[in-house]
Amino acid sequence: MNALRDRFAGPARAALPRLTPDETAVVERELAELERGDQGGGSLLEGLRKLAAQVPERLYTDSADVLLRMHEIAGSGNHQSNLSSLPLVRACFALSLVDDGGADGGGGPAELIVGRGHIAPAFYAEHYVRGTLPFTPLATLHQGGLTGVVHRALGFRNTMRYSLGVGVAQAVSLAWDLARRGEDRRVVCLAGDGELHEGVAFEALRFAHDMGLTNLVLVVDANAKGIEPLAKPVNTGYLGAYLGRVVEADGRDEHAVAEALGALLAAPGSAALVCRTHKGDHSFKPAGAATATPARPTFAATAGHMLAAHQERTGRDLAVFTPDMAARFGLRGRVPYTNTGLAETLTVGMTLSLPADTLKVVATDAMYYMDSLSMLTEATTSVRNLLVLAGRSWGAWGGAHNATNLLGLLLHTRVHEPVTAGEFAACLDRLDRDPTTAHVVSMVDARFDPPSRDCSADIDGAVWLTPPGGAGTEAAVVTFGYASVLVDQANRDLGVPHLHCAALAPRLAPADLAVLRGCRRLLSVEYNGARGGFGEWLRAEYLLPVEVHGVRRDIANQVHARQLPLHGMTPTALRERLAALLKSREAGRAPAHA
Repeated sequence: MNALRDRFAGPARAALPRLTPDETAVVERELAELERGDQGGGSLLEGLRKLAAQVPERLYTDSADVLLRMHEIAGSGNHQSNLSSLPLVRACFALSLVDDGGADGGGGPAELIVGRGHIAPAFYAEHYVRGTLPFTPLATLHQGGLTGVVHRALGFRNTMRYSLGVGVAQAVSLAWDLARRGEDRRVVCLAGDGELHEGVAFEALRFAHDMGLTNLVLVVDANAKGIEPLAKPVNTGYLGAYLGRVVEADGRDEHAVAEALGALLAAPGSAALVCRTHKGDHSFKPAGAATATPARPTFAATAGHMLAAHQERTGRDLAVFTPDMAARFGLRGRVPYTNTGLAETLTVGMTLSLPADTLKVVATDAMYYMDSLSMLTEATTSVRNLLVLAGRSWGAWGGAHNATNLLGLLLHTRVHEPVTAGEFAACLDRLDRDPTTAHVVSMVDARFDPPSRDCSADIDGAVWLTPPGGAGTEAAVVTFGYASVLVDQANRDLGVPHLHCAALAPRLAPADLAVLRGCRRLLSVEYNGARGGFGEWLRAEYLLPVEVHGVRRDIANQVHARQLPLHGMTPTALRERLAALLKSREAGRAPAHA
């Protein structure tokens, strides 16, 4: 088995139309080497180094140019975040903090923890110009080959999944362990000023101070921006109180950063190095995007408009809090909001003492709420009129393996995934009627045409997007939320009876249940974790013999269009699934998970 070929060859070939002739030639030579399979016997990173040695030609000598090409090829990413930290990354290479495959094996003067985890491409770019990474994986960023966040398999000391602030905690954990073992080795943590707003970052630095750690150096990319501009510059006073010494440097000058960091590593005690940098727009925009016809907004980005419409219709007092996610939900210019700056626990905590009649909206990320589950539990048991907007672009909220439908398991909580403005309004109306129940509304980061019918008349019920043909229905499909949109596309000329639900735990009408119970084959589809999710709830609540089609793997760091085929959720894949359902409808009851 050729792991490198299996991981990178497919995405690289798909990227060929976006490459220059010179890039194409190099990638084709590297792919030919992959087919020969002479890179095995070691780790993924070691295999990539062997491939780089087999095709040593370097197309670019400046890692900034490599960074730009990676994002142009991918068409997405955090280019400006990577560019902001690139001088810091170069300084880490210059000080041998990064394992570049040299004779010392990466045993530099300190251990490096990259808390600013989404700047992994900056490290890849620098590896490339230094000859220790080939070009092929660079062409697969966010496309199923190269992950955009730090991962142990790609040369980093840590792996980042959910929280930005966890990097600071990982660094403190490592520093504490080295100290307790009596090892004379330092830890350098590369973080961002927005990241330091995370509650866990405060907790970790306080712990480092209280434990008397003297082996931690915090390097801060201080660009005064998260996704939105920060309210105030990073507070160097609190860094000094916890770490003892604070030094500032011009973060745009890699030599100044390397000199300052080298001096701190040579001196005793813990310290912070604050590097003043610059960051442009958060999300990468390809050339010409500004003059192109504006794309249809994602459904999540319409939330601001829909909240404004609800406020105008009801006259309700509205308090909106978001951890740097205003653009994602289209809040700016629509409704007043407070940016808590990536402080997810505080975002929820800000709702706890507001007047009972105030509509409290927490607009957060599919993964960010993982950091605030304890506060969410507090809020769902004590706050009236609480609306949680959980934006998501992955196949499961926060990872299928450990957070499948987790919000639906909290006390006093209802989970809905509307796909029309009418359903979103119905969720808000339901909250008005039932203010003691927290309403979690999943907002998908996808652009789609809404179905012709919806559940706005009964948000907890269901509606037939494709009605059954009468008595004796042999096969049917029941869907939840965004999956309804995908199945509706797949089913347009098949005619499988299709029942759509906007509630994770729908209350089905007796007439609908009678149709479903009469089917020989019944399929449930959810673009969500299958275990304990929508389909299994239908089996447990209504004893329906459904076959469950849902996400079975953890989230992957890929763009939305790549997520769909990964989980068998493209309209083409679903059409095949529905066609098979029709062909085998005479076969009798099917297993629970097909």
